[in-house]
Amino acid sequence: MRFKPKPLKSDVKFECKFCLDCCRGRFIYLTLSDIANIMAHGHDPQDFVLMTVEGGKIRFVLAYREWDLGCIFHDPETGKCKIHSYNPIICKIYPFMVSHKPLGIEGEEPFEYKGEKVWLYYDESCPGIGEGKGTITREEVAELGLKFQKEFEKTDLDGLNRLLSGENHGT
Repeated sequence: MRFKPKPLKSDVKFECKFCLDCCRGRFIYLTLSDIANIMAHGHDPQDFVLMTVEGGKIRFVLAYREWDLGCIFHDPETGKCKIHSYNPIICKIYPFMVSHKPLGIEGEEPFEYKGEKVWLYYDESCPGIGEGKGTITREEVAELGLKFQKEFEKTDLDGLNRLLSGENHGT
């Protein structure tokens, strides 16, 4: 299922319902920090990193199963993530999204965070929005989104080569 953005105008309750939509049929982008973190927990990058090209840039994504296009770390029997305690930043953000420009959706408005103007959204198709006891703040969403953007921008093939050769730790 595709992301159906709705403006995030206030803090919101959220509880993952393990519907699996976020773990299947879409690229799960990785930063060098994500790759280093997953490697530090004993996983071989040859088993979990795929490369794709977007806009002339090489991007890294989590590998997926051929039979259902599900993330390889998603357990189809339990619906749980096998690496949840150290999952990629993009997984921590979902079902939310941070943009540096408006998407043209009714009701959207900028949110100022740490001197940056961003637009915040949530996936209206996610069944966990408005559920549970935990509340996600707009500040938390903005913080994760800006962290992802910063790390994603410096993620490239040279950085991966340095990481694999032991020259750095993905940061």
